[in-house]
Amino acid sequence: MAEITIFEDDAFSVSTLTASINEQPVVPSRIGALNLFDEEGISTTTVQIEKDGDTLALVPAGQRGQPALIVQGSKRQMIPFNTIHLPERATINADEIQGIRAFGAETELDAVQTVVNKRLAKMRRQLDATHEFHRIGAIKGLILDADGNTVLLNIFDRFGLQQQTFDFELDVAATELRLKCNDLLDLIEDALIGQTFTGVRILCGKEFWRKLIVHKAVKETYLNTQMAASLRGDPREAFEFGGCVFERYRGKVGSIAFVGDSEAYAVPEGVPELFITRYAPADYMETVNTNGLPYYSKQERMPFDKGVQLESQSNPIHLCTRPRAIVKLKV
Repeated sequence: MAEITIFEDDAFSVSTLTASINEQPVVPSRIGALNLFDEEGISTTTVQIEKDGDTLALVPAGQRGQPALIVQGSKRQMIPFNTIHLPERATINADEIQGIRAFGAETELDAVQTVVNKRLAKMRRQLDATHEFHRIGAIKGLILDADGNTVLLNIFDRFGLQQQTFDFELDVAATELRLKCNDLLDLIEDALIGQTFTGVRILCGKEFWRKLIVHKAVKETYLNTQMAASLRGDPREAFEFGGCVFERYRGKVGSIAFVGDSEAYAVPEGVPELFITRYAPADYMETVNTNGLPYYSKQERMPFDKGVQLESQSNPIHLCTRPRAIVKLKV
């Protein structure tokens, strides 16, 4: 029979549990699947972002031998961002390993590890959902806590910028959506200050999406092409229009929708380090001054050996380094 002392085995050390939670199956998430964020571990708990407010200028033609254009040094500013500590705990009571014994080829250790891994998998899923919530927050410029109200980070305030908004006028049947898309692409291009991008993806809320797919301009465009057959398919499928890919973003936990019903966010794709994720190390003695990992886990015996407590944590910061390049769209 398994005893509480089994948790003293190396199989339940910080390094092994941390490896286990990092190897758990990834929960599919739309923003994560798009690979918009450049992920990397850091050995500190703070990330410094360099803000350069200068714009590019053209070099005028000059006479040979004459003084050249003088390029002034950029006025740069370092802005610190603290990583966000996301801890969670679970308890495995002594009763849960009572009666566990070796069965067939499975040892008692294997059986207890199965119990622990099930708990780690649930904790990993909750952390993954939180990462998705924070990623969409970085896109929106406002990272909120789990209650959906407490502001953890206002990216626009930290950069001293105003969010760009754009009215799509979907309530007006005569709206020329191709021109709207053209103006939107120009807005994004101006905000990137010459940085190239490969495309624009628009993440739409529920009501914005409903008004978009029934708009006269969209329906007429598809009816007159070979893609008319797609109108018979799932109305939630992504489609391309006016050089932009529109898709219905359905991220939601409980009653908290990650994107508001009547809004959408235009996100340029293919821009290096437009979005970054940095992971700080856990606040354990074993992990200080090491490169951060996405997830950590550790266990501790409870008083009177009534069980063990598992703690899992992640210490990320999800950021948009050019927040004005993300445009908030209104119905």
